[in-house]
Amino acid sequence: MSDSIVRTPWKDYMGEVPMHLEYFDGSMFEAVEQIAKKYPVNIAFTFMGKSTTYRQMIREIEQCAKALKTIGVREGDKVTIAMPNCPQAIYMFYAVNLVGGIANMIHPLSAEKEIEFYLNASESVAAVTLDQFYNKFEKVRERTKVVNMIIASVRDALSPTIKAGYMLTEGRKIEKIPEDAPVIMWKDFMKLSHSCYYKTYKVKREGADPAVILYSGGTTGTTKGIVLTNKNFNALGQQVIAANPMFRPGDRMLAAMPLFHGFGLGVCVHTMLSQGGRCILIPRFTAKSYAKQIVKYKCNFIAGVPTLYEALLRLPSMDGANLSSLKGVFSGGDSLSIELKKKFDKFLYDHKASIQVREGYGTTETVTACCLTPPHMFKEGSIGLPFPDTYIKIVEPDTDREVPYGQEGEILLAGPTVMKEYMNNPEETAQTLRTHADGLTWVYTGDLGVMDEQGFIYFRGRAKRMIISSGYNVYPGQIENILDAHEYVQMSCVIGVPDPYKMQKVKAFVKLAQGVPATEETKQVLLAYCRKNVAKYAMPYDIEFKEDMPKTLVGKVAYRQLEEEELAKIKAAEEK
Repeated sequence: MSDSIVRTPWKDYMGEVPMHLEYFDGSMFEAVEQIAKKYPVNIAFTFMGKSTTYRQMIREIEQCAKALKTIGVREGDKVTIAMPNCPQAIYMFYAVNLVGGIANMIHPLSAEKEIEFYLNASESVAAVTLDQFYNKFEKVRERTKVVNMIIASVRDALSPTIKAGYMLTEGRKIEKIPEDAPVIMWKDFMKLSHSCYYKTYKVKREGADPAVILYSGGTTGTTKGIVLTNKNFNALGQQVIAANPMFRPGDRMLAAMPLFHGFGLGVCVHTMLSQGGRCILIPRFTAKSYAKQIVKYKCNFIAGVPTLYEALLRLPSMDGANLSSLKGVFSGGDSLSIELKKKFDKFLYDHKASIQVREGYGTTETVTACCLTPPHMFKEGSIGLPFPDTYIKIVEPDTDREVPYGQEGEILLAGPTVMKEYMNNPEETAQTLRTHADGLTWVYTGDLGVMDEQGFIYFRGRAKRMIISSGYNVYPGQIENILDAHEYVQMSCVIGVPDPYKMQKVKAFVKLAQGVPATEETKQVLLAYCRKNVAKYAMPYDIEFKEDMPKTLVGKVAYRQLEEEELAKIKAAEEK
């Protein structure tokens, strides 16, 4: 691809970062296997004090793959993984890839209805989750194609000393799974590998083959499965490392971003494991646990959403912490305010780190990051420069007409990490992926931005309606559809309310159906209904009843007016 076809003003400002790379064209498993052969005794990941080498990890993945083959998982089959960041999730993710399957990654805290949707949309034949989430899966399983349900437990992956403590605290809260439950427990599942008589349990997959499904509201806010290939993930790993020339094999990355999120899976896990890094896996994220691990493991790289950095600033346990081991601190998932960046850069300096936060940008349609502030050059308010072989255009929204430098338009992305398609959704795929006269296929992000004359990108906002709460994308339209389906509700509107910790929290406004009383009891019925149908991170913290909803000129609910009213209330309360 000749750069002359596309404007690339950033090429003279990349520093040590190359414009182009040669990409590995095999499977994700093969990329990790190659590194394991090179560094067999290096630690691949550490989980709650217990470390696993690359050699051990490959052995476990192969055993897991044989077990999958034994229960009947074949090339092209989908396997749902609903797990926190733990060893079994890593083994299963790469084992599914090794037998030629496709990993359907979902949030373990999803509501029952959402789990049913994900299992059916992907036509998953098997699913793996933790013992504490078993009941949700069991309730919906008969309405899906899931034949095998594999149940893992965090305690199986712990060292003996930590296991004892876990069983006394967390372990006691988990409901026992009935003896006759139609599931395979993880240990029994792994033993099935001994019955694998298939010499050919490894299936050859190419870079272009589909490998992973992640979910997003896409550009219209309805849930869609994003089909990503082996090459999408392998290219991302190579790009991230190329954009960070200070990386060395053995460097430690704190992997707290979840595996069902492109950022967590693509950057924190696959990039590290395919390039010889070490993941410090954090199963349940709290700012406190995160801070502790950074210091304990002398982490070299950390990635997070702005809310995380906001929380770290306020943690007393960080007083006097030595962060001199840090080589890279990345922020993504939401806009990092100039003010927060200044505060956190000062915090890093005060804690002996010699670097600054580097902001990046990406979409799940491109796995995740595709643009990052370079190590040698920073511009206030910018999300940086494109990765190698990634092209960015700013156009008049929904057209292919580029706008001049400095003018706002829609951000378009092209490059080796662009998704294959939206699963079973050709219309939406055609709307989002468009091939231009330059021969490149561009992702229409629906996000607004500006490019300056040196190619630095500035994110200006989302054209699509979306709330970002603690780094999770929450689509108001989805929650409104759920609320509107309740017999008590005539109409609803969901907005994001500023929150010092989450950035935004979710609030619902409801116009009740005729004759339904606007009482606390009604509110509790609706909140309980939401808890069953809405993921935990998207749950409204409050429901306010309205006699009437404000409307726009075309008769739609004027959600911006509700946002402004809510802001005015917050300001008035602060002034008191």
